[in-house]
Amino acid sequence: MSKTEVISKEKAREFDKQDEFQQYRDEFFLQQEQIYMDGNSLGLMSKRAETKVNELMESWKVLAIQGWTKGNYPWFYLPEKLSEMCAPLIGAESKEVMICGSTTSNIHQLVSTFYKPNGKKTKILADELTFPSDIYALQSQIKLQGYNPDEHLIRVKSRDGRMIEEDDIISKMTDEVALIFLPTVLYRSGQLLDIERLTKEAHKRGIKIGFDACHSIGAVPHQFSDWGVDFAVWCNYKYLNGGPGSVAGLYVNKKHFGIEPGLTGWYSSKKDKQFDMSHTLEVEESAGAFQVGTSHILSLAPIIASLELFAEANIEKVREKSLQITRFMMELVEQELEGLGYYIGNPMEDGRRGGHVCLEHDEAIRICKALVEEGVIPDNRPPNIIRLAPIAFYTSYEEVFDTVQTLKRIVLEKRYEQYGKERNVVS
Repeated sequence: MSKTEVISKEKAREFDKQDEFQQYRDEFFLQQEQIYMDGNSLGLMSKRAETKVNELMESWKVLAIQGWTKGNYPWFYLPEKLSEMCAPLIGAESKEVMICGSTTSNIHQLVSTFYKPNGKKTKILADELTFPSDIYALQSQIKLQGYNPDEHLIRVKSRDGRMIEEDDIISKMTDEVALIFLPTVLYRSGQLLDIERLTKEAHKRGIKIGFDACHSIGAVPHQFSDWGVDFAVWCNYKYLNGGPGSVAGLYVNKKHFGIEPGLTGWYSSKKDKQFDMSHTLEVEESAGAFQVGTSHILSLAPIIASLELFAEANIEKVREKSLQITRFMMELVEQELEGLGYYIGNPMEDGRRGGHVCLEHDEAIRICKALVEEGVIPDNRPPNIIRLAPIAFYTSYEEVFDTVQTLKRIVLEKRYEQYGKERNVVS
């Protein structure tokens, strides 16, 4: 699109005709009279997910205990199967990935493993814009080591309240830092950090570094192994459409294989030794060692379906569509919403942007309530952010066009004024 070309609904429909991802829209349960723009919070249910859940339920019904080793998806080996399928999304070897736990439990697991304060190296480096759960976990781990989080958790300041500059992070990599833990993409503004550069700079200083990839996996391809990232965690219910509270995932670089996890359990042991019932743990030499307990089999089922779709579509093509459609949305915002109080709060450059568009408005809470009533499902992050995520698999360009027109109408006609300013319980 040229800057002088006016974007029309016809142009949006033209883009849809050229979009190879249109074939996947029918794979998802799209609701009539609704535009779903919240896939960066909870991805839509796919029809394959329903099939896989029923298939796993059937295996339980028919095979009972034998389901652990029999059927189309033997339960005992299902996490490893999914890890193999997931590995291409983050650029890792299959043994470096494990589908298990929740994001926060996996943070606790990996920080307890890699945070080893020694001498003057006692601090953890994070950023002030990261998701609260990450901070709570880091504070907890610092306390468990006998330190005061107020003194030993460094949070890099943002210059503008939206983004974190890599130079500012690097400047805080002092000889007091024992571990660095950062998001790949900032959950509010959608800024994509330079993971490769930050990893390289951390390792120059002898510091281990890990990432929370919740807001990038399934939208942005990574090369964690090539970049030498020490560890990472993520959820599977956003761009990966794994369902509410879906089993999460973790990555551990193979150079760390063989070390004992900070938190151990039955599943930390070698698979072929697990049923020896020995009280001496023989640690699995893969990311599988960082599991703690029995896999949640029924919750793994939708992830099978999702990763099949990603294998077919290719994460590089997913990223290409994501960048194109978010660019389209931003150009529409600039064309249609000027003077209405909206501000684009995410990076404009493709290389610095994740998978969602961050719109700021002083009436964001009430605008989001109005959007829902108008049939557009957004995401609100108080006090002033409207997050909109056009998803490669199931969002059309025409839906993006209609969403921006709805944003325009809500403010022009002051439709938001009929709603209260209080935040919803789940926003």
